Amino acid sequence: MTEPRMNTPVANGRYQAPVTMEIEDGIAILTIDLVGEPVNKITRGMREAFVELFDRIDRDDTVKGAVLISGKPDTFIAGADIEEFTQLRDAEDAERLSRDGQALVEHFEKSRVPFVAAIHGACLGGGLEASLACRWRIATDDPKTILALPEVQLGLIPGAGGTQRLPRLIGARAALDMILTSKNVRAKKALQTGLVDEMVHPAILRRIAIDRARALGEGRLKRASRSRGASGLLLDANPVGRSVVFRKAREETEKKTHGNFPAPLAAIDAVEAGMNKGMPAGLREEARLFGQMAATDVSKQLIFLFFATTALKKDSGLPPGHSAAALNIQKIGIIGSGFMGAGIASVAVQQGTIVRMKDADWAHIGKGLSAISKVLKGRLTKRQITRMQYADTMSLVSGTIDYTGFANVDLVIEAVFEDLDVKHAVLREVEAVVKPEAIFATNTSTLPVTRIAEVSRRPERVLGMHFFSPVDRMPLLEVIVTERTSDSVTATAVAYGKKLGKTVIVVQDSPGFFVNRILAPYISEAGRLLDEGGSIEAIDKALVDFGFPVGPITLVDEVGLDIAGKVGQIMFDEFGARLSQPESLRSVIDAGRFGRKSKKGFYIYDEAGKKGGADQSVYEIFAPGRTRTEMSEDDIQRRTVYAMLNEAARCLEEGIIRSPRDGDVGGVFGIGFPPFRGGPFRYMDTMGIELFLQQLDDLNVRFPGRFEAASILLQMARSNARFYPQD
Repeated sequence: MTEPRMNTPVANGRYQAPVTMEIEDGIAILTIDLVGEPVNKITRGMREAFVELFDRIDRDDTVKGAVLISGKPDTFIAGADIEEFTQLRDAEDAERLSRDGQALVEHFEKSRVPFVAAIHGACLGGGLEASLACRWRIATDDPKTILALPEVQLGLIPGAGGTQRLPRLIGARAALDMILTSKNVRAKKALQTGLVDEMVHPAILRRIAIDRARALGEGRLKRASRSRGASGLLLDANPVGRSVVFRKAREETEKKTHGNFPAPLAAIDAVEAGMNKGMPAGLREEARLFGQMAATDVSKQLIFLFFATTALKKDSGLPPGHSAAALNIQKIGIIGSGFMGAGIASVAVQQGTIVRMKDADWAHIGKGLSAISKVLKGRLTKRQITRMQYADTMSLVSGTIDYTGFANVDLVIEAVFEDLDVKHAVLREVEAVVKPEAIFATNTSTLPVTRIAEVSRRPERVLGMHFFSPVDRMPLLEVIVTERTSDSVTATAVAYGKKLGKTVIVVQDSPGFFVNRILAPYISEAGRLLDEGGSIEAIDKALVDFGFPVGPITLVDEVGLDIAGKVGQIMFDEFGARLSQPESLRSVIDAGRFGRKSKKGFYIYDEAGKKGGADQSVYEIFAPGRTRTEMSEDDIQRRTVYAMLNEAARCLEEGIIRSPRDGDVGGVFGIGFPPFRGGPFRYMDTMGIELFLQQLDDLNVRFPGRFEAASILLQMARSNARFYPQD
């Protein structure tokens, strides 16, 4: 028997419900399939459909159990419809939305018949909260099956009972770990912790779920109690132990967030309220705090970044009105098996790409293969892949000291030294052996791609693919195009970057492109603060407090002072005194201190490369005998950050980036610009363009020429414009 479909509008004038129901031998099977969407998400229409189906089930005495399953191939429920969050007017609106979600989820828990959640693919946010309210949960052993509560990444907390049911199911410590880190939990781990009750092959998921629903309905199946061990009893099962858990969670959270992200602390409060005062009180507190968090500027900025990155996933990378088909990249060649080359190879093979690496000798090839193996073994240790998958993936990469195996590659990525002559030599050699339609991409971080392409026979097939280090963890890819790069080459590079799991922005060719261009004045100004007597620790602390993951002095130590020096020289040659290298950086580089990799830089490093405190002896290199000066945190932040913001505006003015959106994504994902501020352009809008101009003018009086405002800012101030006029 199949129930009639609910009247939910879809394309072509037809109607289909986001949730449909069929009854099979007394078991109601509710299939979630949001038509016209790649994934299921909880929309208003879906909530209404569920309510009607709950009523039908409750009135039909022939139904003895129910199964909740997805009609999508790789997704269970990916969470709430984030679009609805943008329509909330205030905290009260958001609190009502949370209460509605709680009421919906409660239906699964209090239904007349037991519900079984049959989970295959991503089960996130509201999808997991609904599953937690089901009587039984089954997950497939497929790698695509992950369970998570990612709300804090949007500046929110779980708002449909997640802060209440999860700790009751797996304990407060494990629940807080999931909620505060937004970590993905795979099926095997979920089974071990009690998050799910069974793990099965996808092929039998539906049948097993129906069997379990019937057994539950007939009273033949009971959940076995799970022991959390002595520490679990000590910490989760009594008020004193729980207070320790919550206190430590708050301490760790405050240490990590520096007070910039309120949602994690609110989530702790909601969990604690429920554990100490009971579930009804906990649900009320969860809804209230969800409302508060939804009304914060932090949440608005994080939701903006969510939509911006989502839009980039659908962006071909071509200008409006242009279209071109992307080629299917199956085999790539990588020139250079060092840190960057091996890093690029490690992400490529994980996507099934055949990789051929070339280097000068077998010793370098061996080190590159070892580095790739280390990345994959990390996944093996975390049980994200099997030994067979590890072996299969490693079999995709091979090495050579000549160009054998390059004749049939679709794409060559060059990752050699930042030296124009070396890159010219590599390009000439590559074009002599690859097929004419192969694409040549340089991983240069600063050298103009146009200059690299000067020696090319096919400059229309040359572009930049600027990966960020470490490649397997950094999410951004800058695709740099020249005036001669063809649309099909651009589209192919963008599509392949997305396949590698990167967030891709397209940037016009210019020294430093976008990310390193805006980073240069930030680093330069930090160096000048050192020249003027500022301390290493104070400068870094000020910028970490502002919201950067690390301070600028730590950053140049991590990147390598020698590399920072080369980049700085290229930027100075192009842009002049505004981006000249400060004395402190030049002197430390000349002294042979290159940062972590040489175990000597601005900071102290042990033999393993672990960073200690600032190296006080470094001051004697560039300012012998000078006493360090107390500087205000506000002044440090303004000088460094405002120099970066002004440069970002110049990049937009010059057409280096296509939109403020691309600049904000590039700033956040490329250099760690504080995501809770939305990105460089969102931050300028929040501050107000006129106020920002006043601040720049004040700084330019103090430091003539360094803070002269970009012309676009002056034009915007005159017309009272914003980078995001719709906000």
